[in-house]
Amino acid sequence: MVDARLPGAPTTDLRSSTLAGVLIGVAIMAAVDEIVFHQLLAWHHFYDRSTPSVALLSDGLLHAAEVIALVGGFFWFADLRRRAALSSRLAWGGFLLGAGAFQLFDGLVDHKVLRLHQIRYGVHLVPYDVVWNVAGAVLLLAGVAVLWRARSHRPDAGPR
Repeated sequence: MVDARLPGAPTTDLRSSTLAGVLIGVAIMAAVDEIVFHQLLAWHHFYDRSTPSVALLSDGLLHAAEVIALVGGFFWFADLRRRAALSSRLAWGGFLLGAGAFQLFDGLVDHKVLRLHQIRYGVHLVPYDVVWNVAGAVLLLAGVAVLWRARSHRPDAGPR
């Protein structure tokens, strides 16, 4: 959606601002997960149901995907900024939404449904699962709140 107030005036690309933020948020949260939990703490790998070599390969593929998403997201963000089409509020809302969505998807789908890995092995999982998923939900809800406020407080939004 493009906000065209005056002819010839810079227009804000609301959809792209949000989606660029989502892409960067997903990539940053994937990087935090991969760097902190996979590499520094060595609690798990992306895919732990095979050999150590496959686990390491799965981490490498996750890392490659997160770097590609991060570079793409920042190029998209830079293009929006260059064209004066960026809504920084929507980009921040998208960032929080993407980070929370990644964390919840990882905690619920990867950990519980697909059982690709657990947060940590050899410990009681409930506290780890609760903290991981609640933190993801808080990020996701914060993103929704920022997006809602940014969209409802636009000068041209008018009453709904």
